[in-house]
Amino acid sequence: MKDPYEVLGVAKTASEAEIKKAFRALAKKHHPDKHAGDAAAQKRFQEISGAYDILGDKEKRAQYDAGAIGPDGNPRGFDPRAGGFRQGHPFGSGFGGFGGGGGPGAREFHFSFDDQPGGAAGFEDIFADLMGGARRGGRQARQSRGEDFTAAVTVSFDEAAAGGTRRVVLQNGEQIDVKIPVGVKDGQTIRVKGRGGAGVGGGPNGDILLTVSVATHPTMTRDGNDIRMDLPVTLKEAVLGGKVPVPTLTGTVSLSVPPNSNTGSTLRLKGKGIAAHGGMPAGDLYVRLVVSLPDKPDEALKSFVSGWAGDYDPRAKTR
Repeated sequence: MKDPYEVLGVAKTASEAEIKKAFRALAKKHHPDKHAGDAAAQKRFQEISGAYDILGDKEKRAQYDAGAIGPDGNPRGFDPRAGGFRQGHPFGSGFGGFGGGGGPGAREFHFSFDDQPGGAAGFEDIFADLMGGARRGGRQARQSRGEDFTAAVTVSFDEAAAGGTRRVVLQNGEQIDVKIPVGVKDGQTIRVKGRGGAGVGGGPNGDILLTVSVATHPTMTRDGNDIRMDLPVTLKEAVLGGKVPVPTLTGTVSLSVPPNSNTGSTLRLKGKGIAAHGGMPAGDLYVRLVVSLPDKPDEALKSFVSGWAGDYDPRAKTR
């Protein structure tokens, strides 16, 4: 058996509070409910429980520190396989083990720790906290709220704007469909009530806390409930004006570009932003025009510009 101080990772001078804190953290981490079918985790949990059974009890800890009992909680020299003390032990002839049956004159001992501070009762209290209020030994469970589950999901820009449904895998392995609300923001946490861990003793179930990440859009950015985007237009469309197609979250619409529009001119499409939600109206889509020249050389355009006076200074505003 390992040294209980080593098992809990505390110093021999650790206080009761430090020992209790260490046990709680380790027991929660290695509890069999979180490691179903893992024999190693179960063994580790048993070591942790055994270590706290000694160090969490003032009397047992004092006996262990004094060398009266071993890390298994039995008196030094006691052989559990033989049911009593080993040959030659001072108590060997007078005790037949803790369960009696040692022959004539053998004494039978019954131990109860329920009345000892920090003993079995205190041990059960900690398990009650870890397991949501359940008490071992058939005692009535305290009413306790179930555990909150956490999960994360990434949605598209369009899903965040219009809402949708996503299947989420919970930490207990269960899969559920979660409704993504309209207008959810990047980094926002959605609370799904009552779908977390089961309550104990009639207590309410826990919730699911779902953190949402929103993927970037190739052309659109969000500004509150409004959406902004750059729209390339030809030189001809900018000079003469006309109808140009604009992609929106609900489909392509026709946008009227006024004559003599320049790069930076911004036009608004009302109600084409984030959909209405939470009592707020739908946002707008702001389209910033960007005049774009042909990718390939255009001889006609080159000839026109060569003969054009072009008597204006576009850099005047920068001086």
